[in-house]
Amino acid sequence: MPIVITEAKIFACTQSMVLGKKIAKAFGTDLGNVITSTYSDGEFQPSYEESIRGTRIFIIGSTNPGPENLMEMLLMIDAAKRASARHITAVLPYFGWARQDRKDKPRVPIAAKLVAKMLEAAGATRIITMDLHADQIQGFFEKPVDHLFASTIFLPYLRGLNLDNLTIASPDMGGSKRAYAYSKALQSDVVICYKQRAKANVISHMELIGNVEGKNVVLVDDMVDTAGTLTKAADLMMERGALSVRAICTHPILSGKAYDNINNSKLEELIVTDSIPVKPLSDKVKVLSCADLFAQVMEKVHNNQSISSKFVM
Repeated sequence: MPIVITEAKIFACTQSMVLGKKIAKAFGTDLGNVITSTYSDGEFQPSYEESIRGTRIFIIGSTNPGPENLMEMLLMIDAAKRASARHITAVLPYFGWARQDRKDKPRVPIAAKLVAKMLEAAGATRIITMDLHADQIQGFFEKPVDHLFASTIFLPYLRGLNLDNLTIASPDMGGSKRAYAYSKALQSDVVICYKQRAKANVISHMELIGNVEGKNVVLVDDMVDTAGTLTKAADLMMERGALSVRAICTHPILSGKAYDNINNSKLEELIVTDSIPVKPLSDKVKVLSCADLFAQVMEKVHNNQSISSKFVM
């Protein structure tokens, strides 16, 4: 018998509602109706206010801390499973808790693996996400994972700048693979920053591997938290003779003193996506939407079409 493709329905968690509406519009539909009831102690309960029996549903929600964002996604998935949805795709523009992807010292958790198991236990049948902190996180799932690259958004923007003497930079050794992929696409040089941390979010020492004199540098990273690494790297590169330094970071966590660090740094601009809502607290921060990328992939997934072109850097 031929496969009958039923209507897809799209829903969004609270903190990703704005992005969810953009994705739904690009997909050619409206967001589904969900009502969230909240108790006085902070406990909340999402409720689908329309039938989803036998349908494919997409639940959009980034799981960046605080923990209520992840909890809401889990509750939305569980409610969909109990309402007899046929396919439940968790769309996580930002997969939170991903920095804890291995045991780097004794007696610590592997939070990324735990989150993966929680999503599957709740009832997710597929995961769509973008620029994971570490590629191996895909292996923490037993369900299909579509890992998209924000390079499909950033590369056209960078090419449009028409920068002479372009050099791609990684703010740390861990991001060197990503930097080399961008440099290959843009046919540019690469430099790497080597940093040592005193503790989380605190850099004790940074050195530059490579020459940036007379170069327009673009720092590439998957996320920006306090912006300490990025701004320190930008200032170091300007001291070493760079003409300009800008940065592209997929996920704008921007916590703590991030905006102060950005505004007081020599970064010319910070280009991010809207995988996480961005506060308009700096003129240096430019937001490019990932809505079209997710809408295109979701449509192909729904219609059982290949999405391999979206995995190409």
